[in-house]
Amino acid sequence: MALILYQRDHCHLCDLALDALAQARAPEFESVFIDDDAALEARYGLRVPVLRDVAGDRELDWPFDAGRLRAFLDAR
Repeated sequence: MALILYQRDHCHLCDLALDALAQARAPEFESVFIDDDAALEARYGLRVPVLRDVAGDRELDWPFDAGRLRAFLDAR
């Protein structure tokens, strides 16, 4: 499963999302910072953090906790 966490620099909610990913024991994921990318800013600017399942073409928007994250990961 290819996962991408879209986030920003200095983002408290992004830090909480990282904690939820650790608690859920999520598989490896790529962190993509949207701050300097106009296209990603337009798509995710108000929604970050967002976890994207590339293979399943699905996204999990904030807010999420470890339980909701596990359900998202198990639904692939």
